Amino acid sequence: MYDAQDEIERLKQEVERLQKQIATQQSVANLPQSLIDNLEFITDLARYAEGLFTEQQVKKKHHFDDDTWARLGDDDALVEAIEAEKLRRIRNGDSARERAQQLFATAPTVLGNILHDDGASPRHRIESARELRQIAANGPQATSAADRFIITIDLGADEKLVIDKPIRPGIEDGEVIDATPQKALPASTTEDDWKR
Repeated sequence: MYDAQDEIERLKQEVERLQKQIATQQSVANLPQSLIDNLEFITDLARYAEGLFTEQQVKKKHHFDDDTWARLGDDDALVEAIEAEKLRRIRNGDSARERAQQLFATAPTVLGNILHDDGASPRHRIESARELRQIAANGPQATSAADRFIITIDLGADEKLVIDKPIRPGIEDGEVIDATPQKALPASTTEDDWKR
């Protein structure tokens, strides 16, 4: 037997479901294009996908509530941008480097535990002390690439002259640049003039 009340109720539920679906699609479509163009945001989501960031870290940094977070996965353009960033990070080594840095950050704790473990052999305790000293060092070997200048001169025939020095010589490596003025080269370009 056909019950009109049941049919009306079913249609109401279907209309409500469709309205929710439309609202979700509109809210996803209303995500600002600037988020897709925001490299920091895309990189943070790629880090989340790689397991380097937690969901809470990303949500807190970008001020997302649970509903906004859930909608992010429905935006195909955003997902494609994140996948492209993940691939770029894998290819240029950023992903592996950041994972290694996170793991390395735990090394001092492990080494400290070995150093203070009275049950560990003296050799292991001394080795952990050496490694901790190396990690704590601030010498030129610890200088980042941004604090160095590197000059490469291609001499041809697969020979290169490479100069890799700290930006502030004399402090980190004990080397002082001689500031004594040198004799100017003669105007002539013959070898005999250079030998003087």
